Amino acid sequence: MSNDPLLQPYQLKHLTLRNRIMTTSHEPAYGDDGMPKDRYRLYHLERAKAGVAMVMTAGSASVSRDSPPVFSNLLVWKDEIVPWMKRLTDDCHEAGAAVMIQLSHLGRRTRWDKADWLPVVSSTTDREPAHRAFPKPVEDWDIARIIRDYVEAAERMKEAGLDGIEIMCHGHLLDQFMSPLTNSLDAPYGGSLENRARLTMEILAAIRKRIGNQIIIGMRYGVDEMEPGGIDIEEGVAIGKMFRDSGLVDYLNINRSRIHTDPAMTDLIPVQGMRSAPHLDFAGRIKAEVGMPTLHAARIPDVATARHAVATGQVDMVGMTRAHIADPHIVRKIVEGREHDIRPCVGATYCLDRIYQGGMALCIHNPSTGREETQPHDIEMAAAKKKVVVVGAGPAGLEAARVAAERGHSVVVFEAAGQAGGQIRLTAQSKRRAEMIGIVDWRLAQCTAKGVEFRFNTLAEAADVLAEKPDVVVIATGGLPKTDILAAGNDLVVSTWDILSGDVKPGANVLIYDDAGDHAALQAAQLIAESGARVEVMTRDRSFAPEVMGMNLVPYMRALQDKAVTFTVTYKLDAVEKAGNQLKAVIGSDYMKLDKTALYDQVVVNHGTQPLAEIYFDLKPHSGNKGAVDYDALIAGTPQPVVEGFQLFRIGDAVEARNTHAAIYDALRLVRTV
Repeated sequence: MSNDPLLQPYQLKHLTLRNRIMTTSHEPAYGDDGMPKDRYRLYHLERAKAGVAMVMTAGSASVSRDSPPVFSNLLVWKDEIVPWMKRLTDDCHEAGAAVMIQLSHLGRRTRWDKADWLPVVSSTTDREPAHRAFPKPVEDWDIARIIRDYVEAAERMKEAGLDGIEIMCHGHLLDQFMSPLTNSLDAPYGGSLENRARLTMEILAAIRKRIGNQIIIGMRYGVDEMEPGGIDIEEGVAIGKMFRDSGLVDYLNINRSRIHTDPAMTDLIPVQGMRSAPHLDFAGRIKAEVGMPTLHAARIPDVATARHAVATGQVDMVGMTRAHIADPHIVRKIVEGREHDIRPCVGATYCLDRIYQGGMALCIHNPSTGREETQPHDIEMAAAKKKVVVVGAGPAGLEAARVAAERGHSVVVFEAAGQAGGQIRLTAQSKRRAEMIGIVDWRLAQCTAKGVEFRFNTLAEAADVLAEKPDVVVIATGGLPKTDILAAGNDLVVSTWDILSGDVKPGANVLIYDDAGDHAALQAAQLIAESGARVEVMTRDRSFAPEVMGMNLVPYMRALQDKAVTFTVTYKLDAVEKAGNQLKAVIGSDYMKLDKTALYDQVVVNHGTQPLAEIYFDLKPHSGNKGAVDYDALIAGTPQPVVEGFQLFRIGDAVEARNTHAAIYDALRLVRTV
């Protein structure tokens, strides 16, 4: 028996959990027509097989038709979900993990123009800023059917064989009733805390009456809204004691803050550069004051923090949800004494930001997550050892080298710089995004352990590569900033890279023309603004920084809004001219003929990168495949066609300007079949 606090079993009512690590309910948006089909099942099964004690499925599975999905929620109001959930549950049980599901009615946290176009209901007429719908106050018949919907959804989950259900009471309908900020109803469902909690208690009682005591019922709720007039700690503790004294609830899952806006959500679920485990001590306080089994998750990204959470008694079970998106095998690696091999969660929150923009959850540097069926997390050994040469040690090149080495190949990496990292290293120079270097460091350690040979400070030419007598060559040379996009004055502008690297000092009155919409422009804006300069960020898009997405935008705005920074949308920079010791920007529009000018002392252009691929074209005529990629084979996960001579491929920004996930995914799916 291990002495590790994380590996101790835990008895939750009648349920014995094999350790203290779980993935809390979250919605990866892998559902198909609201059903947890193979992609969804395999995602959770991967974590179950690797040793996690409990997988909680479905962030906010929808119990009612007037709670339509806004991020691909599962539809537990449909009978057809039962066999899908049963298969997922049976598979995870066979792997040794317990299975739960989170049930919810979204209330105003959705829109009327989704699914069946039914009215949005809530305990208030105020809209939720994040989803913008003005709700109808619930009527008595709404309450009756919603209670019935919860009960029937719980019964379906019992039929599917789940170990338990978790009721979501934070930001969703039940919390909208609970909070004074969002309850404008009269008695019996408005006014006193007892009245505001009435709907939740009625639902709990009705569920327990229908499904009995052999299923765990948990409550995930917001104990402290951290906003004047809302639920405070004292009232939050009182709510917890209400759940305890009812005898209807088996555990509490502690949240803090609100979730009605991007900033509030980010305080609940912090992104990189924000404090890790910000609510852990608070969860421990609630556990001590209420005296119930307590679960908690909120940016607990590493094993040391999780171990501290359990060892100090702050929580009984610790959620490492985003950490398991980055590496589903955390528990297995702890058991095997391989914590150093755990792929780190770098807090990029690419996963959640994609969900809230209607996409599927993807890890910024583990492209196997969500693709378990086609891109397994474990790399198989190749049948025959080959010589693989990689040019470039940015994220794409490092992943290519790592995967090739895992396959058992002999790998040489040429890198022009003195160290690995490429654009990631530039990004990580910003203090708030320093964690991004984990993407590089983990791959360097993995490559070093597997004997990859790195040749730094080597600007490889075609002859250098050919001298290695390679079987496969992967060009991952990345790109360089593209700034020559103006009709005139391209020689007068600098790039965001110039600013971020420190090669060019910030001016005093700066225009950043952001024609890419990614992190680089906002990172540069923050650096310039913090120097005391005035900054204008201009884009021809109808919104600024669309590639940064909601939760990642929050720290930037908190760093910029109290400084001399303005944002100008729907205008484009046409040209730059000298005007004495200043620069005159000629400004146009895609919407009309427009000739505006403005004076600045520095103009920064962010227009992505252009491929740095000269060596690829030098090698192309010498290669057997002439650089061609068989897309059908690539997508199917089968080897590229056999050719005479070496195979040549290019990946990442050496092909075109994309993002880190795309670059790493390029490398993984191409090289894993070499």
